[in-house]
This record gives sequence, structure tokens and C-alpha cells, in this order.
Amino acid sequence: MTSVLTRWFGLALLLTTGLTSAYSQEQLRPDSVPPRPVVLPIADPLTMNNGSKVNTAGQWAKRREEILQLFTAEEYGQSPSRPAKMTFKVFETDKHALNDKATRKQVTVLFNGQPDGPQMDILIYLPHSVKGPIPLILQLGFGGNYTLSDDSAVRLTSTWVASGKGVIDHRATEACRGKGPNNDVELILSRGYGFATIYCGDIAADDKDSSKDGVLRLYPGLQDRPDNFSTIGAWAWGLSRALDYMETDKDIDARKVAVFGFSRLGKAALWAGATDERFAMVISNESGAGGVKLFHSGRGETIKHLCTAFPHWFCARFSHYIDQDTLLPFDQHLVVAAIAPRPICIGSAEGDKNSDPEGEFYSAVYASPVYRLLGTTGLPWPGHPPVPAAMPSVGETVAGQIQYHIRPGSHGIITYDWEQYLNAMDRFFK
Repeated sequence: MTSVLTRWFGLALLLTTGLTSAYSQEQLRPDSVPPRPVVLPIADPLTMNNGSKVNTAGQWAKRREEILQLFTAEEYGQSPSRPAKMTFKVFETDKHALNDKATRKQVTVLFNGQPDGPQMDILIYLPHSVKGPIPLILQLGFGGNYTLSDDSAVRLTSTWVASGKGVIDHRATEACRGKGPNNDVELILSRGYGFATIYCGDIAADDKDSSKDGVLRLYPGLQDRPDNFSTIGAWAWGLSRALDYMETDKDIDARKVAVFGFSRLGKAALWAGATDERFAMVISNESGAGGVKLFHSGRGETIKHLCTAFPHWFCARFSHYIDQDTLLPFDQHLVVAAIAPRPICIGSAEGDKNSDPEGEFYSAVYASPVYRLLGTTGLPWPGHPPVPAAMPSVGETVAGQIQYHIRPGSHGIITYDWEQYLNAMDRFFK
């Protein structure tokens, strides 16, 4: 990995020399000048580690593997393959759920096949308005599945629950039903899509003092190493295991599953979509640092804060980059590019400065050349490298194979966000 990083730093120096004039203020059109330009240089997704250029889809496939290996080693950590003994148990089905609007299924995934071993529950709603295998949104949730709605039939979680201040009361009680973030399940169902959710704590605890709970304890050999199996890596891994189940369910169109996450869980959804090409679409809502945003922007949450406040989220080696945000030999646009040519939706909020809307937008800008190489539009917005694009206006959605929107308000998920994502699903799935 040392030699790989040496080549990356060499590439950064080349980019510094070659791009200084291209990005000079004098050469930018007035209508394309960003208010706060992203700090350059930034790694070129279409340049191999050895400096050669990527010009074909075949070459991109090799470049994509380089990117995934880099982020596995330096940020998200190693993840195991599908467990050989994993089993699924559909423990409840109701064809008259939500006032007869949907079929509800509850499924337990036994990671090692043992009823007393690590496991997760998947809650699934499938609309009655659609016939045949149904495309759906798969989300990772902050609270137990019972926080999704006031549906009294949804099982209360018996696994780890968070403590402290948050958007919901994390205690697994009847009073907590429907107290989670806005998921607009009935809107999603009315648009002809299913909705599935998993509680992140079923997979791995979001707590630095219990970061080896859940599925992590099945893989002790992946813990004591610099590229250890991280919590975000585990959450992403769990999303893929849910997709394993969906491939067995004849009521679900597993070829049209959009993986969704908000905030820290948006980081996990992004990594799941990058590493698992079975996900047909990725939806990242305000995933910020370690998600979509560029560290090179120098704004918003920093690597130092991530690695000190949430050391379990990323692998141990990532802490080596503390205070190096604008000097990284890689950045998050490469993870976005690894999803190409599959569609990705990126949502920002104007007031969510911690997630850095500009950094999230420019990540889409700098991933777009890969989408264009593969014959899609990428982000269809005036100006692209070597000329950076201007930010869209608040309330505007830019809809291509990469979709981006920014709305008024602060960190959260609201109906407006869901409407943008459902519009994208209509374009790609219908």
C-alpha cells in the first residue's frame, strides 16, 4: 500500500502542475465560478495508479478495482464475504397491512445460521397497486424497525439500542412506534415502490465502546489490523446481506433495488452501492464527510472529528490522515465514480454546513467524467472539469445519471427529498 500511496502523491503533484492554469480564476466563465472553489489538486478518477489514462470501459473496470482496494485499505476497512451458513426466516406475513394498502413481511437474517447468533430483522412493505416483482427502496435505519410507523405488528428490537440525545427515543417501547426520521412510507408505496428497512444496531452497535458487538464478533481476525472491519463497513455489508434475501423473494424485483441512507447511514449506503454492483441505484441523503462530500473542500466535518468522536466508523488506518483533509491522495468523488454507470442521487440541505453541500455537489462534478466515458450523462450541468460548475440554486434538482438537489432547511430527511428520489426511480425503473 505504501507504493500505491506514493504513486497517488506523485499523481497529485502532476495534477498541481498541470491544472494550475486550467483552474485559474481568469479562465472561468463568470456564471460558472463557484463561490468557494474546491481546493485542488484532486485525484483523477480516469488515471490509473501507474499514471496511464483510462479511455475504455475495460480499462475503467481495472481502475474501479484500484479505487475499491484503496478505500478498503485506507478508509472503510476489509469486509468478509457472504457467510456460508447464513439463513433467512420469514417469521411474519400480513397481506392487509397499513389499512390494506400493502403486504408486510418481517424476515430474520441469521448471519451464522444460529438462532442465538448475530442476526438482523428486515421489515418490508409491498404495495398492492403493483403486480409482479416490485422494485423497492432498501434503507438502513437509526432506530428499530418499529420506529418506521405506528404499525403495532412490527416486532420491537431486542438488540443494541443507542442512548443519549437524538431524533428519536431509542428505548424499544410501544411509545416509540413511528418516532423515527421521516420515511414517507405511504408516499413511496403510492408511487408503486416497496420499502424495506433494517435497524443498523442489529448489524453493529453505533458506539465506540461496543464496536465489536453484532456481526463484528463473528470475524475477530478482521479486527486487530489497520484495515479492520469497521462499523460503516459492517453496515454496508449488512445491506448486501439483505439483498441476498431479496434475490430469493419472488415478490421483489431484486434487479431494481435502490439502497438508501441518511447522514452516517448514507455513508454506509454509498459504500454498499460502490462495492456491490447488484444495487441498481444509490441514494445518499446528506452523507457528508466519509460519504459524498469532498474532504478537499476544507469545509464541514473533518477527518479529525470523525476519527476522534466516532473512531469505530472507519478502519484504524484512516486516522493517519487526521489534519490532512485537503492533502489526501484520494477523495470521495472516487467512491461516487465506482458506482458508474448505475444512477446515484445526492441530496443536500442549504443549512447543513457540517455535511458541506458544496463539497457534496463537487463530488458529483468530479465523478461525472467516468459516467460520460461509460456513455451516460453523469451530472448534466453547465461546466465540468477542467472548468468547475456553479452550484444549482436552492430548490433546484439537476437530473442525470447522477442526480443532485439542494433544498432549504437543515440536516434531515423530508418529503421533498423523497419526491426527488422517487422521480429518479421513475426515470430509471419504469
